Amino acid sequence: MFSGCLTALVTPFKNYQVDYPKLKELIEWQIAHQADGLVMCGTTGESATLSDEEKVRIFKETVRQVRQRIPIIAGTGSSDTSKVIKLTKQAKQCKVDAALVVTPYYNKPPQEGLYLHYQAVARESKLPIIIYNVPGRTAVSIAPATIARLARIKNIVAIKEACGNIEQIKEIRKLCNLPILSGEDGQTLEIMAEGGQGVISVVSNLIPQDVRTMIESFKENNLSLANQWRNKIYPLAKAMFIETSPIPLKTTLKILGRLNGEMRLPLCPMSEANIPKLQEALKEYGLFSLSKKSLTKK
Repeated sequence: MFSGCLTALVTPFKNYQVDYPKLKELIEWQIAHQADGLVMCGTTGESATLSDEEKVRIFKETVRQVRQRIPIIAGTGSSDTSKVIKLTKQAKQCKVDAALVVTPYYNKPPQEGLYLHYQAVARESKLPIIIYNVPGRTAVSIAPATIARLARIKNIVAIKEACGNIEQIKEIRKLCNLPILSGEDGQTLEIMAEGGQGVISVVSNLIPQDVRTMIESFKENNLSLANQWRNKIYPLAKAMFIETSPIPLKTTLKILGRLNGEMRLPLCPMSEANIPKLQEALKEYGLFSLSKKSLTKK
């Protein structure tokens, strides 16, 4: 179920509130452009500034809009195990297909603490759990040996790896058969070459069909075509991180007329110095050809 191009969807805001009509519009656009699944309230969805009440409503609205056409993964992670259990149970009641649970951030638990955290969430919630390892944001990395222990728990069904270390991916594959999803657009094919199943993608907010085509080409062993797509997509994907994500992504969606670009503090509008870099990447991909004045227009 959890493979291919899974879009880590942005959360649209209007006057600092979640814009639910726009959310439905974004969901329909993703389905129409062949995303294989949606991840709601993840890092790209600015989960850190969403209340649990907002997250639950987003899960409900997404399930209602999707109508079982593609899988829905709910971001339920935090630094507090009891809070994660409660939110994951609520997500299950909303009838999502799985929960994406990031490693606890800031409190930097040891490996045994990470194991006990995921064990408790999986056993208490009964929902399929996808582990999310992103040490660049959380300051802690879950070790392959710990992942192998967790893989024995029935409803831990996959891991999203954004550690940036292919050797770690290889070690996970040696120790267990837990499905691996890339958490880095730039490493999707490298991770798939090590047995990965696809990507939870930022850039697919813009080009889900292209990301899916790249993945499908790889699965069909058309490596030449897959690499052609990778080479085309990579500069655009890299541009989505010239500032903290999702600042460049929401800026791009604003330029394309699909979003107002609003974010919640402490995220803020893109700096003037980086706008030409974003403009160049978008023009190279052929998404638009607007002037710098258009890009910076409020």
